[in-house]
Amino acid sequence: MKPGSKYYPLYQRLSQTEADTLTLTIDEVEAQVNGQLPATARLKTSWWANRSKGGYQSQAWVKAGYRVAQVELAKQRVTFKRFQAEYKIQREAGDIKWDQVAIRALRLHMNLTQSQFAETIGVRRQTISEWENGVYAPDRSTMKHLGLVAEKEAFNPVGNYIPPTAE
Repeated sequence: MKPGSKYYPLYQRLSQTEADTLTLTIDEVEAQVNGQLPATARLKTSWWANRSKGGYQSQAWVKAGYRVAQVELAKQRVTFKRFQAEYKIQREAGDIKWDQVAIRALRLHMNLTQSQFAETIGVRRQTISEWENGVYAPDRSTMKHLGLVAEKEAFNPVGNYIPPTAE
Protein backbone atom coordinates (compact mmCIF):
# COMPACT_ATOMS: atom_id res chain seq x y z
CA MET A 1 0.00 0.00 0.00
CA LYS A 2 1.63 3.17 -1.19
CA PRO A 3 1.40 6.44 0.71
CA GLY A 4 -0.63 8.88 -1.32
CA SER A 5 -3.00 6.29 -2.77
CA LYS A 6 -6.71 6.92 -2.23
CA TYR A 7 -7.10 4.00 0.18
CA TYR A 8 -3.90 4.59 2.15
CA PRO A 9 -5.72 6.42 5.00
CA LEU A 10 -7.97 3.35 5.46
CA TYR A 11 -4.88 1.15 5.53
CA GLN A 12 -3.35 3.40 8.20
CA ARG A 13 -6.51 3.36 10.30
CA LEU A 14 -6.69 -0.44 10.21
CA SER A 15 -2.94 -0.81 10.82
CA GLN A 16 -3.22 1.31 13.96
CA THR A 17 -6.34 -0.46 15.24
CA GLU A 18 -5.71 -2.89 18.06
CA ALA A 19 -9.18 -4.44 17.95
CA ASP A 20 -9.67 -7.82 16.30
CA THR A 21 -12.95 -6.58 14.79
CA LEU A 22 -13.87 -3.13 13.49
CA THR A 23 -17.24 -2.17 12.01
CA LEU A 24 -17.47 0.99 9.94
CA THR A 25 -20.33 2.51 8.00
CA ILE A 26 -19.68 3.17 4.35
CA ASP A 27 -19.92 6.89 5.18
CA GLU A 28 -17.13 6.42 7.73
CA VAL A 29 -14.99 4.62 5.14
CA GLU A 30 -15.58 7.52 2.73
CA ALA A 31 -14.62 10.02 5.42
CA GLN A 32 -11.48 7.99 6.06
CA VAL A 33 -10.43 8.09 2.39
CA ASN A 34 -11.53 11.73 1.94
CA GLY A 35 -13.79 10.97 -0.98
CA GLN A 36 -16.67 8.98 -2.35
CA LEU A 37 -16.41 5.27 -2.98
CA PRO A 38 -17.73 3.92 -6.28
CA ALA A 39 -21.49 3.31 -6.34
CA THR A 40 -20.83 -0.44 -6.43
CA ALA A 41 -19.43 -0.22 -2.87
CA ARG A 42 -22.96 0.59 -1.68
CA LEU A 43 -24.71 -1.86 -4.01
CA LYS A 44 -22.58 -4.99 -4.35
CA THR A 45 -20.84 -7.08 -1.72
CA SER A 46 -18.32 -8.16 -4.38
CA TRP A 47 -16.68 -4.72 -4.18
CA TRP A 48 -15.62 -5.67 -0.65
CA ALA A 49 -13.96 -8.95 -1.70
CA ASN A 50 -10.75 -9.90 0.10
CA ARG A 51 -8.38 -9.94 -2.86
CA SER A 52 -4.69 -10.03 -2.04
CA LYS A 53 -3.95 -8.94 -5.61
CA GLY A 54 -6.03 -6.76 -7.86
CA GLY A 55 -8.45 -4.33 -6.25
CA TYR A 56 -6.73 -1.27 -4.80
CA GLN A 57 -9.37 -0.97 -2.10
CA SER A 58 -8.86 -4.53 -0.82
CA GLN A 59 -5.14 -3.88 -0.49
CA ALA A 60 -5.98 -1.40 2.28
CA TRP A 61 -7.42 -4.03 4.59
CA VAL A 62 -5.47 -7.08 3.41
CA LYS A 63 -2.09 -5.38 3.84
CA ALA A 64 -3.20 -4.10 7.26
CA GLY A 65 -3.87 -7.69 8.32
CA TYR A 66 -7.67 -7.60 8.08
CA ARG A 67 -10.33 -9.21 5.93
CA VAL A 68 -13.90 -8.15 5.34
CA ALA A 69 -15.92 -10.52 7.50
CA GLN A 70 -19.38 -9.09 6.83
CA VAL A 71 -21.00 -6.60 4.47
CA GLU A 72 -24.47 -5.36 5.41
CA LEU A 73 -25.66 -3.37 2.42
CA ALA A 74 -29.08 -2.69 3.98
CA LYS A 75 -27.37 -1.03 6.96
CA GLN A 76 -24.52 0.35 4.80
CA ARG A 77 -21.80 -1.04 7.05
CA VAL A 78 -18.79 -3.29 6.77
CA THR A 79 -17.10 -5.39 9.44
CA PHE A 80 -13.35 -5.96 9.21
CA LYS A 81 -11.82 -8.80 11.17
CA ARG A 82 -8.14 -9.36 11.89
CA PHE A 83 -6.82 -12.23 9.80
CA GLN A 84 -5.28 -15.10 11.70
CA ALA A 85 -4.33 -18.33 10.05
CA GLU A 86 -4.90 -21.36 12.20
CA TYR A 87 -2.84 -24.51 11.90
CA LYS A 88 -3.39 -27.92 13.46
CA ILE A 89 0.05 -28.93 14.67
CA GLN A 90 0.43 -32.66 15.28
CA ARG A 91 2.86 -34.29 17.67
CA GLU A 92 4.44 -37.71 17.84
CA ALA A 93 5.94 -38.82 21.16
CA GLY A 94 5.90 -35.18 22.29
CA ASP A 95 7.83 -33.89 19.25
CA ILE A 96 6.33 -31.80 16.47
CA LYS A 97 5.43 -33.89 13.44
CA TRP A 98 7.15 -31.98 10.64
CA ASP A 99 4.45 -32.17 8.01
CA GLN A 100 3.51 -29.48 5.51
CA VAL A 101 1.34 -27.63 8.06
CA ALA A 102 4.02 -27.49 10.76
CA ILE A 103 6.74 -26.40 8.32
CA ARG A 104 4.62 -23.55 6.98
CA ALA A 105 3.62 -22.50 10.51
CA LEU A 106 7.28 -22.38 11.59
CA ARG A 107 8.22 -20.32 8.54
CA LEU A 108 5.37 -17.85 9.19
CA HIS A 109 6.24 -17.75 12.89
CA MET A 110 9.73 -16.67 11.85
CA ASN A 111 8.15 -14.15 9.43
CA LEU A 112 10.24 -15.42 6.52
CA THR A 113 9.62 -15.94 2.83
CA GLN A 114 10.21 -19.42 1.42
CA SER A 115 13.58 -18.24 0.06
CA GLN A 116 14.68 -16.81 3.41
CA PHE A 117 13.52 -19.92 5.26
CA ALA A 118 15.34 -22.15 2.76
CA GLU A 119 18.55 -20.23 3.44
CA THR A 120 18.05 -20.63 7.20
CA ILE A 121 17.45 -24.38 6.91
CA GLY A 122 20.15 -24.91 4.26
CA VAL A 123 17.98 -26.19 1.41
CA ARG A 124 16.67 -24.85 -1.90
CA ARG A 125 13.57 -22.65 -2.00
CA GLN A 126 11.94 -25.28 -4.20
CA THR A 127 12.41 -27.82 -1.39
CA ILE A 128 10.48 -25.59 1.03
CA SER A 129 7.70 -25.23 -1.53
CA GLU A 130 7.56 -29.00 -2.02
CA TRP A 131 7.42 -29.61 1.74
CA GLU A 132 4.66 -27.03 2.21
CA ASN A 133 2.66 -28.48 -0.67
CA GLY A 134 3.01 -32.05 0.59
CA VAL A 135 5.03 -33.27 -2.41
CA TYR A 136 7.41 -34.92 0.01
CA ALA A 137 8.53 -34.62 3.62
CA PRO A 138 11.94 -33.75 5.04
CA ASP A 139 14.28 -36.60 5.94
CA ARG A 140 14.97 -37.57 9.55
CA SER A 141 18.11 -35.43 9.96
CA THR A 142 16.32 -32.39 8.51
CA MET A 143 13.42 -32.97 10.90
CA LYS A 144 15.90 -32.85 13.78
CA HIS A 145 17.32 -29.62 12.36
CA LEU A 146 13.78 -28.16 12.08
CA GLY A 147 13.25 -29.09 15.73
CA LEU A 148 16.41 -27.23 16.75
CA VAL A 149 15.40 -24.16 14.71
CA ALA A 150 11.92 -24.29 16.26
CA GLU A 151 13.41 -24.46 19.75
CA LYS A 152 15.73 -21.54 19.04
CA GLU A 153 12.80 -19.50 17.68
CA ALA A 154 10.55 -20.34 20.66
CA PHE A 155 8.12 -22.11 18.35
CA ASN A 156 6.32 -24.37 20.75
CA PRO A 157 2.71 -24.58 19.62
CA VAL A 158 0.20 -26.41 21.72
CA GLY A 159 -2.73 -27.81 19.72
CA ASN A 160 -3.81 -25.09 17.34
CA TYR A 161 -1.16 -22.53 16.55
CA ILE A 162 -2.04 -19.05 15.34
CA PRO A 163 1.05 -17.53 13.74
CA PRO A 164 1.66 -13.80 13.59
CA THR A 165 -0.01 -12.08 10.68
CA ALA A 166 2.13 -12.40 7.59
CA GLU A 167 1.85 -10.52 4.35
